[in-house]
Amino acid sequence: MLACALALTATPAKAQILGIGKKKVREDFSVTLPAAVPAAAPANGAIFQAGDGYAALYEGQRARRVGDPLTIVLVERTSASKSAGSKLDSSGSASLTPPTTGALSLFKQSDASASGARNFTGTGSADQANALSGEISVTVAAVYPNGTMLVQGQKRVTLNRGDEFLQIKGIVRPADIDANNRVASTRVADARIAYTGKGDVARASRQGWLSRFFQMISPF
Repeated sequence: MLACALALTATPAKAQILGIGKKKVREDFSVTLPAAVPAAAPANGAIFQAGDGYAALYEGQRARRVGDPLTIVLVERTSASKSAGSKLDSSGSASLTPPTTGALSLFKQSDASASGARNFTGTGSADQANALSGEISVTVAAVYPNGTMLVQGQKRVTLNRGDEFLQIKGIVRPADIDANNRVASTRVADARIAYTGKGDVARASRQGWLSRFFQMISPF
């Protein structure tokens, strides 16, 4: 009820802080087509005529313009591990020997004692390893003033029982592109790589909605 009231009374600024009404922006991995070829300028009689297809000798056939394709070689391999442990021990005791004579002789001759102790031991560890290899061809989506290029692309493979999607986007330096117009994925800055799938196999590997609901409300 309180969440509903906040949603109704929140201003646009407050709604942005609370995360209300946010739309999930879909990442764009679509192919970028090259710009239209301008009409050729009339020949001026010189031997050298610089046209749209001109490339310097040292550039070869490397991607350098919007719409040019190049190949990303996926060589992703990451691993991480983490462990933590804690231990707590504490104890205390007290003893009292009551008097056996006089007005305070309330107990028999015996010792009264009290003691307490507590302890806690906790350990935790996590290990994760990922590897992704292969190749994917992308296109140049933008060329920046410093020469770096924004590249993006995706590959869709339709298998017998579903589809597999491989998507990548990031910044590439022309100097990292080899003579075969290929660049390693470890040389892609701000890389966003996604490998997903849909179909019978992907659905079978996911937990059902009812199981997720009971797991969410379970206190254990």
